[in-house]
Amino acid sequence: MTDALAEALAAALGPGAVLTDPADRARYEQGWRYGKGVARCVVRPRSTAEIAAALRLCREHGARVIAQGANTGLVAASTPDPSGTMVVLSLDRHDRTIEVDRAGRSVLADGGVRLSQLNAALAPHGLWFPVDLGADPQIGGMVATNTGGTRLLRYGDVRKNLLGLEVVLGDGRVLSLLHALRKNNTGLDARQLFTGTAGLFGVVSRAVLQVAPLPQQRAAALVACRDGAAVLGLLQALEDGLGELLEAFEVIGESALRPVFVHHPELRAPFRELPPYAVLVGLATALPAGLLDLDAVLQARLQAHLEAAGPAVPDAVFGDGAEFWAIRHRVSESLRAEGESLAFDVGLPRAALPAFTAAVAELLRASFPGVRLCDYGHWGDGGTHLVLVLGGPGGPEGAAAGTAAALQERVYELAVRGFGGSFSAEHGVGPHNQRSYDLYTDPVVKDLCRALSWCCDPARLLGTARLW
Repeated sequence: MTDALAEALAAALGPGAVLTDPADRARYEQGWRYGKGVARCVVRPRSTAEIAAALRLCREHGARVIAQGANTGLVAASTPDPSGTMVVLSLDRHDRTIEVDRAGRSVLADGGVRLSQLNAALAPHGLWFPVDLGADPQIGGMVATNTGGTRLLRYGDVRKNLLGLEVVLGDGRVLSLLHALRKNNTGLDARQLFTGTAGLFGVVSRAVLQVAPLPQQRAAALVACRDGAAVLGLLQALEDGLGELLEAFEVIGESALRPVFVHHPELRAPFRELPPYAVLVGLATALPAGLLDLDAVLQARLQAHLEAAGPAVPDAVFGDGAEFWAIRHRVSESLRAEGESLAFDVGLPRAALPAFTAAVAELLRASFPGVRLCDYGHWGDGGTHLVLVLGGPGGPEGAAAGTAAALQERVYELAVRGFGGSFSAEHGVGPHNQRSYDLYTDPVVKDLCRALSWCCDPARLLGTARLW
């Protein structure tokens, strides 16, 4: 190695800690969907002390740093820029600690522990961390992006389940707040300064998470709905009638559902004719079947609602929940196979979801007639994913770049200013949506973030996004 910083990092952290060869760096430089850059080197610490040492050395050499978890983000916030000057600080070797507190119903985990690894360790204790998404992220990254997922309706996001935190600030100082307290009203809740802020104020090295009892029963159904108003009526009926048993409420529009069966013929279409909306309803309980028959509860509640709703909710299919979830989890990849597309992750007041979707459809009809709207998402928590298919498969890469830029501007404007929503419901902030952050974020919030950044990362070395 001829790079003085890489040599210093290798000397401080030991063999295998620093990658400089382009072939070794490659997987750290390419994002899951967006983001591709060039790293000066990749450093892989194994402990909080090594993370702190690496950040101090980077500061001494004036090198900017991108903290990286499992690199499964969707806003290009986990990859270096193209300059070749940034150090990728990967947590993939910092994954040895998982300490389960069964009595406290909590777990302490290193920032590099994977979600699947965590749940495998919790399962023998009858526990799990119920944040669910279509990837296998690391705990540090989940805190940095405040991950939500398909069960947020029941269990909340990472912020709701975060009890304690250890974070290494940009100058190498370690802030340790690793208590497991559910009640601690003693002033500023500093751990939340680092939740959902894309790693710009510090690198999450360990976290204490609240965990939940493993469900003993699950029940699921796919329900056909005539329109968005019928979907919201179904949601209200289920919440009123089932309360905390309702675990998931996932909505798939017909235009997003049909490609699943085109690209995955091994999956069986649940309806003879696909409805305008199919709703995946999931119930879960820790009660055994001897105390509560969850399938019977779901069937009775849905049957009553179908009779009351009439043609607005014409059908419900009961069966294998795993099969229904397989359909849901293949929506995104099936839409990518449809051709060049633009994906949105927006949050809205739940009552506004049908009107917002109709407004986007009208925008496409009026100004972008060749673009196809495919919508699906977590309507139970107000999140919706719009995928706008710009061109068919095999088209020239980037051919619709101008259309995509114009669409992004118009759709975000509708979501934020037209319907009081958010331009990022759960994917966070990164270079992919930096312009929207700059445009829509309250200037006072930016001032607060600027002040915090001077305290946590005075040299402004962390990350590629900007919150000020």
